[in-house]
Amino acid sequence: MGTMVNQRHKEEVACVFRFCSEAFLTSGKLCRQQQKAFDDILSCRTSALGGHINTCDNCGFTRQSYNSCHNRHCPKCQFLKQEQWVDKLRGRLIPGRYFHIVFSVPHLLNGLIYINQSQCYKLIFDAASQALQNAGRNPRFLGAQTGAVAVLHTWGQTLSYHPHIHMLVPAGGLSEDGTEWVNAKKKFFVPVKALSAMFRGIFTRLLKKHLDKNDLKLPDGFPGFNMLKKALYEKNWNVYAKKALGGINSVLAYLGRYTHRVAISNSRLVRVENGQVTFRYKNYRNRELHEIITISCVEFTRRFMMHILPPGFYKIRYYGILATANIETKRQQAIALIGKTIWLPAFEGLSACEVYRALTGIDPSRCPKCKRGRLVQKLMEKPPE
Repeated sequence: MGTMVNQRHKEEVACVFRFCSEAFLTSGKLCRQQQKAFDDILSCRTSALGGHINTCDNCGFTRQSYNSCHNRHCPKCQFLKQEQWVDKLRGRLIPGRYFHIVFSVPHLLNGLIYINQSQCYKLIFDAASQALQNAGRNPRFLGAQTGAVAVLHTWGQTLSYHPHIHMLVPAGGLSEDGTEWVNAKKKFFVPVKALSAMFRGIFTRLLKKHLDKNDLKLPDGFPGFNMLKKALYEKNWNVYAKKALGGINSVLAYLGRYTHRVAISNSRLVRVENGQVTFRYKNYRNRELHEIITISCVEFTRRFMMHILPPGFYKIRYYGILATANIETKRQQAIALIGKTIWLPAFEGLSACEVYRALTGIDPSRCPKCKRGRLVQKLMEKPPE
């Protein structure tokens, strides 16, 4: 008997993987972490992971449910994680307006970054955070200590490899002596061109340190540092700032959309048939809301696998006055100076079922048929290997 599946979306990333599972499982092209993600997504909410049978203690209604894989790259396993993280962040953010800043590196670095992901992703984080904080402290700009919540994304709309950092930055900062909250202007507190130049300079300097230590693998045909530096300084470094977001509620809603995204959601898939997959994407150049693209399932899977993060790598980080080390000091001082109350987490200590009930208003333990009984859970055994 084949593996049974919980039906949700008509088309899913797992459906694409099934079309080319044999080709990928025998190719040996996946590293251990990619292989694990591939297997987990295929097995998620299927009989392969086991599950449970819910039986109503009033009317006898039964329903079977299969277990989730909980892999952070699985499109089906992010909803509750996202909401719980956003709720926890309520008590961490500074009240007020925020800016959205995006730091991108030139595509000519993609090959180097991909084969040195742990080191190079950290390098992008470090360069972006240093550039932001240096700009904030500069008296010509904000002249204050700032901070950020930073999120790594590695994909473009068509699953292309595009490492970049999204930052949410408070629209202001703490004065150097800690006695004043300095408000930023409505526009971002530093010109984007200046911030781009700082980011490029810091990134290039940090990259040279890594290259001098020979702790990075080099792709074939990679140029020497002097040639590389010249090429990097000839490129446009795409740092851009979006207008300030609204208050804390807007920031939290926005963060929720960005932090726990995977490379593509199941909702963007249109159809999977004849070894090909069609999905929607936004074409920002043409300013079209959505266009569609069709590629082979093998190519789709290859692209998806490029965005599996190294084991243990944190894609969400905090800097400056929002850093963990400053939660009880600089952050608290900033909140006191602003004079606004902060939100307290609502989901702390709650089970997954209780969080789901709070978010949706649906009690998952209540019988969906008679509406009176409670569902009693009994474990199903996993199928034999």
